[in-house]
Amino acid sequence: MCLRPARPQTQPVWLAVIAGLACALAIAKALPVTKDAISGVLGPMCATAAAGSPLDRVEPIGSYPLPNVPGKRVTIVRVFYGPGGFSRPHRHAGSVTAYITKGEVRSQLGGGPPETFGVGQSFFEPPGSTHLVSANASMTEPAELIAVFVADEGAQLTTYLE
Repeated sequence: MCLRPARPQTQPVWLAVIAGLACALAIAKALPVTKDAISGVLGPMCATAAAGSPLDRVEPIGSYPLPNVPGKRVTIVRVFYGPGGFSRPHRHAGSVTAYITKGEVRSQLGGGPPETFGVGQSFFEPPGSTHLVSANASMTEPAELIAVFVADEGAQLTTYLE
């Protein structure tokens, strides 16, 4: 009796690859419309980012009304800080939770000590608190965080202080 090595079945793999490409194409066609729609909602609510590095920017991810809390909206943004990047002192309209996804971010809320947060850590900003320091802790590496706002519908999410 001659045993042949088991031959992997490649047909299911190819079907999965083709299905994945079809989904990616469909999403890619819808993405510009979706991103424009999100930007349209966030534009009046979210002041543009930081001023410390040409790489600093805020990218909208999503914004959704909270059906169980009439008049409130949850908005999610990704904040990119280039090396040495920072945001000017500011205040947010509602509650903010930040989650660090890359590098280290220095943060100081009015009345509190400066703190440094690394990947996987988060911090919370109560409504109306003054965010005195929001900056990349590194002068050589980028940093990134995801910020989740819960604020009144139509509120400007970020107001820079004079």
